[in-house]
Amino acid sequence: MSAVVFQQPEQDRTEARTEPRIELTGQVAGQEQLLTPAALAFLADLHRRFEPARQARLAARRERQAFFDAGGLPDFRADTAAIRAGDWRVAKLPAALLDRRVEITGPVEPKMVINALNSGANCFMADFEDSTAPTWANLLTGQRALKKAVAGTLDWMAPDGSKHYTLRPFDQQAVLMVRPRGWHLDEKHLRVDGAPISASLFDAGLFAFHNSDVLAAKERGPHFYLPKLQSMEEAALWNEVLGHVEQVLGRAPGQLRVTVLIETLPAAFEMDEILHALRGRVVGLNCGRWDYVFSYIKTFRAHRDKVLPERGQVTMTQPFLRAYSELLIQTCHRRGAHAMGGMAAQIPISGDDAGNDLAMAKVRADKLREVTAGHDGTWVAHPALIPLAREIFDERMPTPHQQHVLREDVHVTRDDLVKPPLGTITRAGFEGNVEVCVRYLAAWLDGNGCVPIHWLMEDAATAEIARTQLWQWLHADGLHLADGTEVDFALLERALIGLPSKLADRLQLPGASRLNEAIGMLDRMTHADTLEEFLTLPAYARLD
Repeated sequence: MSAVVFQQPEQDRTEARTEPRIELTGQVAGQEQLLTPAALAFLADLHRRFEPARQARLAARRERQAFFDAGGLPDFRADTAAIRAGDWRVAKLPAALLDRRVEITGPVEPKMVINALNSGANCFMADFEDSTAPTWANLLTGQRALKKAVAGTLDWMAPDGSKHYTLRPFDQQAVLMVRPRGWHLDEKHLRVDGAPISASLFDAGLFAFHNSDVLAAKERGPHFYLPKLQSMEEAALWNEVLGHVEQVLGRAPGQLRVTVLIETLPAAFEMDEILHALRGRVVGLNCGRWDYVFSYIKTFRAHRDKVLPERGQVTMTQPFLRAYSELLIQTCHRRGAHAMGGMAAQIPISGDDAGNDLAMAKVRADKLREVTAGHDGTWVAHPALIPLAREIFDERMPTPHQQHVLREDVHVTRDDLVKPPLGTITRAGFEGNVEVCVRYLAAWLDGNGCVPIHWLMEDAATAEIARTQLWQWLHADGLHLADGTEVDFALLERALIGLPSKLADRLQLPGASRLNEAIGMLDRMTHADTLEEFLTLPAYARLD
């Protein structure tokens, strides 16, 4: 469709710019109620102020990756040693976020928002990133749902009229937290002066614009989860953005609070620095385990001595992941911040009591590991897991958090964080990666960003592990499956060719009509000489 162009009023222009424009290239019913002239002007201001800095940070990422590709290793920074050694703490935590023992996350569609807020979890992370396919309709539906949820008016009726979902009273709801998309992503449907706006600024900015007054009055933030950071400079950029938002919207400094996901390998070496950059508003760090594994593979894509075994063997008990988790706990508690645990991807298995018992045993072991290590809370992907997670944390953590657990026994070195675990690649592991990646990508292209596959909740992060492992295995010389079969492109081709018939009896799969498209995309990305930075970058061009 043709773009809708908004000319800014003359008084809003600066002499340095000519014909500033705001263009909307997407259209869904009712979007003018969200994208008002005032909201668009607010977003355009964010773009003009911070886009150059964002591009500089992305360029720094590319330079850093080139260093890794040339054989370099990440390490603790010499120029920030004083920050790590200093005696400082983050700002006092808000009352609403003192107890975060169980958090649930999911996409921003209305039914999910209602169920998550009503779930009994302490917090709900409404996710515009890994579990939402960013179609224009999905994004605006999500923003509208969150706005109504904040106002207390959100409801949802099943299409057949059989069920009507409404929100519980405010004091019985989970605390709302919003995860915008990462710095690397654009929002192509909104262009300012001819360039797409940052997806991060669009998601966080639009939510804050519409909801900061109500949330501040309720002492509920706004609260954000910040994804995919790789450095303290990227954290500092967020701090500058949110400080500007507070100033423009009339909020007190530090009103907008954040939790940062440590889900990239470079960020694991800058946890102190990231907390310091955000110290006036940060509440904690989170072990974003799945994206962290993905980042490890991507960081070491050119290092043949750091090839990971199949995904199922890369658990949090592996030494390099345990070191990352324990360092995060130690760092957060030293600074007065929460150390949040990671996601349990399992979902209940209906019709298979034995299988369900095994899945729940894995969840129990994982949550017991987290609370025993000193984490202050954990994530689940399904409401049915909340009672189990809460039971474990209630038993082992009678206080609202465990910041008194300083973990002074932890001594993590660079080598602890980068040494790969031992393991194997089975035929089932290889073919499972192919299936997960294709099925998830097909669903994502069809507008669904969160997909249950084999009783695990797969999102962009877990699909990225599958994709990057396949690339890593196929581009490393001399790898063999556990049965002795060579890992080569013929093995991939056989798996791809056989997948449609393997799934033929599952015509109701999410994205079933786009399976062939997904197979073609995975084939091209896996054959490419250079690993694609993110699965969602080429896929985004095919949305809408």
